Amino acid sequence: MKPDFEKMPRAELKAYVLAHREDVEALRVLMSRRNPNAKRYKFPDTEEGWQQMEEVFRQKIEGRDV
Repeated sequence: MKPDFEKMPRAELKAYVLAHREDVEALRVLMSRRNPNAKRYKFPDTEEGWQQMEEVFRQKIEGRDV
């Protein structure tokens, strides 16, 4: 029997998704809880776009504001 993802706290749901990466339903619920005001990035699907995206991720991981 699957847990009730809708009632699960975000941190617990995130941990569940990381442990059960094949569970599409859990991932859908987690993604539905995203902050609608979160910054979105759009990169072209080119080699240059992938490099730009990697640089943004690197800066975020290092704690620098992008």
